[in-house]
Amino acid sequence: MREAVLTPEQILDTAEEVLRRFGPAKATVLDVARSLGVSHGSVYRHFPSKTALRDAVAERFLARVSAPLATIAAEDGPAPERLRRWLTQLSAEKRRMAREDPELFDTFHAIATQAREVVAEHLRNLAAQITRIIESGILSQEFADTDATACGRAVLQATARFHHPVHAMEWADPDLDADYDAVITLILRGLTRSTRSTESTESTSSSPRSAGPSGSPSSITPQE
Repeated sequence: MREAVLTPEQILDTAEEVLRRFGPAKATVLDVARSLGVSHGSVYRHFPSKTALRDAVAERFLARVSAPLATIAAEDGPAPERLRRWLTQLSAEKRRMAREDPELFDTFHAIATQAREVVAEHLRNLAAQITRIIESGILSQEFADTDATACGRAVLQATARFHHPVHAMEWADPDLDADYDAVITLILRGLTRSTRSTESTESTSSSPRSAGPSGSPSSITPQE
């Protein structure tokens, strides 16, 4: 009877517990089936292989990270503020996971490392969310007119120290928050700098130039 009502979510919940108990190297589909009290064939009906089950566990874990970020990306409001909040949410959530349940965090990291295509899709999704925020900033003229897709990937890569699990050992650094603020400020300045420069150039070119002694426009001396 239990096998008849078995759902993918039940299997994934149990798989997480089995992975926590045995680790990704030793955990098997049979272990998951035993914990559920069903035959391993019942698990295979939902997930045809151990790889498929592992990928599903990794995908669900990563979705927990990306879902609240997607909400921020879809919101209205100033693009610089949303981008900062998006990056802060990503960093804070990863650090929270590592701090509150380091064993499970390490397990998920190990699984994700093996589920390369799942991770690649997750990273594409995150970069696309950043791109969406940058595109909205370009439309509102808060950011310079630039390649939003390339910038989205670059921002994700530039902030890897604050959210990629490979850097988890650095997250206890007391200077991490200050370093994070410095990097985010630099990114936001970089996205807006061209706009400010353009405005300054347009203002200069539209101002009358003073005439020199001969009546011709005087040269402009660069400021040191």
